[in-house]
Amino acid sequence: MAHPKRKISKSRRDKRRTHYKAIAPTLSYCPNCGELKLSHRACPSCGYYAGKSMFVPES
Repeated sequence: MAHPKRKISKSRRDKRRTHYKAIAPTLSYCPNCGELKLSHRACPSCGYYAGKSMFVPES
C-alpha cells in the first residue's frame, strides 16, 4: 500500500479542512400556516407543500 513520504504538517492539514464547517439549515415560512419549516419540504405543522396537502399531521 502507498504511504506518505513526509508528514503532513498541522497547518497544512488545517488549511485543507477550513471548508469543513457546520452550516445552519435554510428555514422559510410556510405560506399556509406561517410556521418555520425546512425549505423544499412539507410543513410539519400543517402538512402542506406547494399549496397541496401532503399529509394530515398528528395533533
